[in-house]
Amino acid sequence: MKRIYMDYNATTPVLPEVVDAMRPYFCQKYGNEESLHQFGNEAKEALESAREKIASILKANPEEIYFTSCATESSNTVIKGVAFANWDKKGKIITTPIEHSAVLAPVRWLEKYGFEIVYLPVDNTGLVNPDDLRNAIDDKTLLISIMWANNEVGTIEPIEELVSIAKEKGVPFLTDAVQVAGKMDIDLVELPADFLTLSAHKFYGPKGVGLLFARKGKRFEPLILGGGHERKKRSGTVNVAGAVGMAKALEIVTKQMDTESKRLSKLTDSLIDGVLDRIPIAQLNGHRTKRIPNTANISFKGIEGESVLMGLDMAGIAVSSGSACSSADLTVSHVLKAMNVDLVAAQGAVRFSLGKYNTAEDIDYLLETLPNVVDRLKSFSAL
Repeated sequence: MKRIYMDYNATTPVLPEVVDAMRPYFCQKYGNEESLHQFGNEAKEALESAREKIASILKANPEEIYFTSCATESSNTVIKGVAFANWDKKGKIITTPIEHSAVLAPVRWLEKYGFEIVYLPVDNTGLVNPDDLRNAIDDKTLLISIMWANNEVGTIEPIEELVSIAKEKGVPFLTDAVQVAGKMDIDLVELPADFLTLSAHKFYGPKGVGLLFARKGKRFEPLILGGGHERKKRSGTVNVAGAVGMAKALEIVTKQMDTESKRLSKLTDSLIDGVLDRIPIAQLNGHRTKRIPNTANISFKGIEGESVLMGLDMAGIAVSSGSACSSADLTVSHVLKAMNVDLVAAQGAVRFSLGKYNTAEDIDYLLETLPNVVDRLKSFSAL
C-alpha cells in the first residue's frame, strides 16, 4: 500500500546529513562537555561550534543561545522564569487563546498563584489585532507571549508590529517560532524579540533537543536547577549530539528555504483548491494567504475529523486532526474555538502539513482518495 506522510507540523524525519553529523558524538567523541580531559574538550568544542552556527543563522550572539530538551521546556523556562523573578509583585502576562499548550499550560498554572493572565482575542482567521495588544499593556505587564505562526491553522501573526509595540512599552516579548524555522527567515536583528523558542524535530533535526534564544540582559530565573550548565540557566548534561544535529538541520533548511517554501506553497495551494473544488462541505480554516507555506486546516462539516483521519490512514495517508500534543484528546480544537469556527465544522477539522518528501503525485493521490472517504462517512454521520 502507498504510504504518504502529511503531518510534518507534528514531526519531521531526520535528514541523513544530520544523522551523519551526529554519529561521532554517540560512539567516538562521547565525553561530557563539562569534563576537563580531552574527551570533554572535544564535546565542548562541538557544542560551542553548534551554538555559534545557530547564532549566526539567527543573527544572534552565541551567548544568547541556550540548548534545552524541546520548545516546550524553552517556553516554560521563559514564562515561569520571568514570573519567578517577579514573584513578590505578581503582575500580568499577555498571550492569546490560540497558543500551543506549551504556553497555555504554564500561564494557567501561574494564574492559580495570583498572576493576571490576559488573552487577546483573534479574528476568524486567527489573527491578533495589534491595537488590542497596545491597549492591554499596563505598568503591571511582565511578559507578552504570542506565537509567530500557528501550528494548527498556519496563520502568521503580524509579529513585527506586535514586537514593536512591546518594545515601545518596555515589556519583554516571547515568541514561539517552532513552525517558522525552515519556512520563513528568522533574523533577530530585524525582529528584536526578547525570547524565541525552536524545536529541532520540526525542521528535520533530532527529537529531544530544543533552543531558547534569550536576548542579552533579559532577566529570568532558571527552571531546572543542578550543576549550573548553560551559563546557569538550564542545568543538566547537555545533549551534545542533539545540539550538533540541530545546528546541521537548521543550516540545511535555511539554505534550501526559498526554493522549498515556494515548492510547498504551490503544493499546498493545489491541495486546498482541489479539496474545496471536489468536496462541497469542505471549508478552509485560517488565513488564505497569511499562512506558512506547508499548512492547510480544512473542515468537513457534519463529519468528525478523527473519522476522516482514520479513513485516510487506512488508505496510507497520514494527517492530523490538530496539534500532535493533543491528538488523543477528542475535544474541539481550542484554536478553532477561539476563531469562532462553527462547532460542527470545528469537529470536522483535519490538518494537512506538507514537507520535504511530498510531491505533486501525493496531492493527486489525496484528491483521488479523500472524496471517497468523505462520501462514505457522510452516509452514516451522526453530526
